[in-house]
Amino acid sequence: MYECEERPQMQQSAGRQGGTRTTTRNTGSPDSSGSHQMRAVMGSFLPWLHDVAAVTLLKARRTLFQAAILFCVLGLLLWVSIFLYGSFYYSYMPTVSFSTPVHFYYTSDCGTSEPGLCSFPKANISFMKNERDQVMAYDQPYRVSLELEMPESPVNEHVGMFMVRMSSYTKGGRIVSSVGRSTMLHYRSSLLQTVSTLVFSPLLLTGIAEQKQLIEVELYLDYKQNANQPTIGAVIEIQSKRVQVYSSQLRIHAYFTGIRYLLYNFPLTSAVIGVASNFAFLSAIVLFSYLQFIWGGIWPPDQVRVRVVMGDNTRIQQRRQEARKRMERENSQMELASPKVIGSVNEASDFQGNDTRAEELSKTSSVIPDVPNTKKEESHDLKEPDEKDDSGGCPQPPEGGAILRQRPGPWMSL
Repeated sequence: MYECEERPQMQQSAGRQGGTRTTTRNTGSPDSSGSHQMRAVMGSFLPWLHDVAAVTLLKARRTLFQAAILFCVLGLLLWVSIFLYGSFYYSYMPTVSFSTPVHFYYTSDCGTSEPGLCSFPKANISFMKNERDQVMAYDQPYRVSLELEMPESPVNEHVGMFMVRMSSYTKGGRIVSSVGRSTMLHYRSSLLQTVSTLVFSPLLLTGIAEQKQLIEVELYLDYKQNANQPTIGAVIEIQSKRVQVYSSQLRIHAYFTGIRYLLYNFPLTSAVIGVASNFAFLSAIVLFSYLQFIWGGIWPPDQVRVRVVMGDNTRIQQRRQEARKRMERENSQMELASPKVIGSVNEASDFQGNDTRAEELSKTSSVIPDVPNTKKEESHDLKEPDEKDDSGGCPQPPEGGAILRQRPGPWMSL
């Protein structure tokens, strides 16, 4: 008895000790559970972060690739636009100005003792650039002038007025135009010459300045080249044997009108507008090509297919309704045109019973509502013309009885 009583006490003491141990274990569990939760959270967060980073990097690569392609296409379009505008400007705009030195030639072996020339000074000028291209364009007005650099010598002062003639010729040597203009030195009094000599004496002594005048002779104000007979050169002649000339220069300047005037006088604005127009046109072409390649057109093909199918369905329904009405009309005409069967003589007594039954059936049918079934009606209408007998729609005579036939008259319609 004592032993049995001691055992429960020992178990209670052991249980108390175990309880203390469990309490100590439970008191130490919050730190470990928190660490486990942190590990679980980090374990689920790191893969998510890795996936997000991968997706973001993929989107960034795709965006950069698309942006690079877009910038390359835009750069190519801009370069092509500039090239097209430059080609148009070079081909449409003629030579603005052309100048060439004029070298006069004359003869001096006339055998006279008087000083002077034996012939008028002449010069042959070519209007071909690089011996291939023409200087002047067709139907373009040009101003042609001759600049003469003449010394203020007493000989030129005594010469006074003299004539300058210009004759234009074609490839075969035919003269197509000729003009003559008069000119002379500008008058300067002796006092003015003395004062200008004293003032500019340092420059005159050093050779920086000279006592000369630049005379400009306007030969043509509005010269146009003929397309059928292009001008390839001209002969310039000074009709004076005593004139003295240092040098001369022939100048040809174009006067533009319309688009050429804008291109020449406003080059920057014209270039911006031209390049922008070419860029917009090429961008529209590239955009439509991209839509054609991606969608197969400006509008997606699905919408077009839906519209076409809807239109076909409505047309099919309309055709079905028209065919149904046509067949009903034909059936009604055939029923009116077919002969009526009155019946046999032996079955005359059954007419009244059949009439009463027909009336009852008509009443019941009027009470019961009709259920529309378009498919059965269509099939029935389609089968009706095929199910007719060879007898022309007339019923077969019953066995063992005579049939009375009567032609339809106007009273049958009543």
